[in-house]
Amino acid sequence: MAEPPPPRDPDSVGTRAYRRGFKRGDRRDDYAMDRFDEAEANLGDAERVNRILLELGRYYNPLIHGPIVDLDSRRRILEALEAGNPDEARRLLSERRALYQGPSERDPD
Repeated sequence: MAEPPPPRDPDSVGTRAYRRGFKRGDRRDDYAMDRFDEAEANLGDAERVNRILLELGRYYNPLIHGPIVDLDSRRRILEALEAGNPDEARRLLSERRALYQGPSERDPD
């Protein structure tokens, strides 16, 4: 199935997302997704996860008009890791990843 063309308004959220590569199947070139994978793979190392989340907090997600990982989410993920609850940290990471991916990649129909 061919990808639809981006919306005509060059400043719309959809156009910005399209330019950034929020297209289905383009995940392999997405730096933020690689960082999410790295964070999830290293849930036993809270310091490393903290650095990754700090980095993701510096990047803008046009789909939600905010950082890819906001400060509150970062704090909650780190609190879960410090409490010895990697499953909760993984769930919170998944929530932020889903917000970054957008609805078209979360609900493949």
